Amino acid sequence: MAEEHKHEESIMEKIAEKIHGHGDSSSSSSSDSDDDKKSSSLKTKVYRLFGREQPVHKVFGGGKPADIFLWRNKKVSGGVLGAATVSWILFELLEYNLLTLFGHISILTLAVLFLWSSASTFIHKTTPHIPEVHIPEEVVLQLASGLRIEINRGFTVLRDIASGRDLKKFLLVIAGLWVLSKVGSSCNFLTLIYIATVLLFTIPVLYEKYDDKVDDFGEKAMREIKKQYVVFDEKVLSKVMSKIPKGAFYKKKD
Repeated sequence: MAEEHKHEESIMEKIAEKIHGHGDSSSSSSSDSDDDKKSSSLKTKVYRLFGREQPVHKVFGGGKPADIFLWRNKKVSGGVLGAATVSWILFELLEYNLLTLFGHISILTLAVLFLWSSASTFIHKTTPHIPEVHIPEEVVLQLASGLRIEINRGFTVLRDIASGRDLKKFLLVIAGLWVLSKVGSSCNFLTLIYIATVLLFTIPVLYEKYDDKVDDFGEKAMREIKKQYVVFDEKVLSKVMSKIPKGAFYKKKD
């Protein structure tokens, strides 16, 4: 009898261990699922500037232009920025004319190559190797396609603004165009293009490096802008809209 009692106790202990083990596994799995939900909710709550959902490299197209703007190839990026700087110095500071510069460079290059090719027969040296220069069709098509997409997107935004559906977007565009007109009055078109080029080669790479800090600051700034817009809407816009006379369709019928 004592042996049977001990056998029954051992069976009950095994059953209890299995039940406790199953409860621990279920609780651990539920806690893991809760942790996953919390982490996913935290990920979804992360604020990205301008609603960005992809890396900066993907935003710029992910191809060679993105590599140039984000300094993936430092030699090419430095060469492009250096060429833009030299061009701005020549045309803006030294007031050199574009056609004059092109003519002088072409005359000098052709003269050197012609004299070298002619003298090579007398001095018994090899003629200069003149490479064949051509513009790849694929690059031109990519640039044209990207430019077409951005122009169409701009036309769509302008159409939405002109339809009067979004007052906030309308005010932002008006403010941006006013700032652009002020900048254009203080500097000429070439300087404006050079400033845009420098910003394009500096701001994206800095933003990619410090995106978390910039996004955090942008979130705080957007909250403050929204607060100020609500105050402006209540104190100014609502009063202005109330003073605008309504049409006959909106008048109350007697």
